[in-house]
Formats: sequence, structure tokens, C-alpha cells
Amino acid sequence: MLKYLILLFLIPVILLSSCGHDNPKPNPIGAGFRFSIYGHNRDRGPAYWVSVAERMADKFPASMAMGIWIIGEIEGNRAHLNFPGTSDDPNVSFGKTDDNEAALSYFDTNNVQIWLQVEPGDADMLKVIDLVLSRYGEHPCVIGFGVDVEWYHSQGDKAGGRPVTDEEASAWMAAVRAHKPSYGLFLKHWDFGWMPPTVRDGIVFVDDSHQFTSMKQMVDEFTAWGRHFAPSPVAFQYGYPDDRIWWEALKDPAAEIGSAILSDIPNASALYWVDFSVLEVFPPS
Repeated sequence: MLKYLILLFLIPVILLSSCGHDNPKPNPIGAGFRFSIYGHNRDRGPAYWVSVAERMADKFPASMAMGIWIIGEIEGNRAHLNFPGTSDDPNVSFGKTDDNEAALSYFDTNNVQIWLQVEPGDADMLKVIDLVLSRYGEHPCVIGFGVDVEWYHSQGDKAGGRPVTDEEASAWMAAVRAHKPSYGLFLKHWDFGWMPPTVRDGIVFVDDSHQFTSMKQMVDEFTAWGRHFAPSPVAFQYGYPDDRIWWEALKDPAAEIGSAILSDIPNASALYWVDFSVLEVFPPS
């Protein structure tokens, strides 16, 4: 009798503990856009990008409006940052005007979370991280820093890049967190081999592969990416024009592709429709 009384006492305790802080609900995913100054005909202003992020997020229950804001574009072997500044690194150049401040301020007040991304070339990444986050890190919308590894020590304007070592990834992560401990780092490519072999802490792995023949081929490849990095978070860019041959036949491409990704990849943390075709799928209201 005593053992049954003990069991009756323990069962509700076990049930309560399983519903408590030891088993938190997974974080909501991010959903939104990828922005660059070269990815669309002309910038329609931050209100348009907020609208895209909100409409994208509305397609996935409990998701957060989010965007990738490309702040540094490859220019030969240099990272060209689109704001005024100075650096002793000859592989960093700057714009004459600030192309980001107004947009980031608008995102601050409209609940859109933003990753600041660069295409690095041969630039010293520790210096670039400090330049970018020193200038924009106080914006509440900013949640971290991203590197497009496709352009890391690439040969001129030829994409491909050089694989990131564990030591480099750890140093970049530390530099990002030195600005704010909650910041994350994302690394983007389409090939596992270009990612750090073992370092995972704080990193989101973004797949921007395209040129697929079908949605199934895309989801299969993205699923392999998710499994490779599990349980670390992964994210995906999609909507490229060279995939239009199949996605334009879908009733709601952003939602249908995203839902297929989420159903197969439990560690998917964010979905981004790319700016190259954004006006087709998210026309200005």
C-alpha cells in the first residue's frame, strides 16, 4: 500500500515539473526578407520592408517579423560598407552617405528584428564587426551580425569563398558578443564544407542555395542542411528568380515553401524571401 501512495504522490510532481522551466517552449521562428541595395530595382523605403516582414510573418503562426539587412557589399576584394567611416584596413571602403540609419530607426519602432550582414572579401572581420556594431549596435532592432561566407576571401568578384575555421568562428562570435552578450552570429553558404567544423555556440547557419528544379529538391537539400547542423539553429533564403519556373505556379509561394521547410526541419529558426523577386510576391500596398 505504501508504494502505491508514494506513486500517487510522485505522479503530479513529475507532471508539474515536465510543464515547468526545465522544458521551455521552443523560440518562435523569424520570418521576413533579405535586403540589399542591388537586389531590386529601387528601394521603396523602410515602410515597405516592414510591410514585407509583417506579411511574411503572418504566414507562420507565432513567428517574429525579421530581416537580413546587407550593410557591406563585395567590391573587388574589399568589403564596401554603405556608411561613412575610416579604417586602417585597405580592404574596407566606405560610402559617402549613411544608407541605413533611417531604416534601422524605423525598424526599431515597428518591431522588426534585423541581422546586419556583410560580404567580407579580404577585410579583417574583427575590424568590420567593430565598425558595424559600433555604429548601429544601439538600435533595439539589431539582433546580431552575419557573414556571407560565399564572399570570404573570394577570388575578386568570383563567388565561392574560403571555408571558415573553428578559430575564426570563435573569434567572430566573441567580437559580436563583446558589443552585446545577447547578439548572435550567422554564417551563410550553401555547402557544409565552408562552415566551421565543430564550433556551434551562438551561431545560426543560413543556407542560400538555389537553382532547384522543384520544391521537393529544395526541401530535400535544406533538410540535409538542417540535419547536418542539428540541434543548432538553421535558416533559409528562398524565392530566387532562377527557381521561379516552379514557385510561380504556387498559389502562395512564400507560405507553401516555408511550411514545407518547417514541417521537415525542426531546428529551422528563420525564413527569408529574397529581394530579387520580392515585388512580385509582396507587391507594395
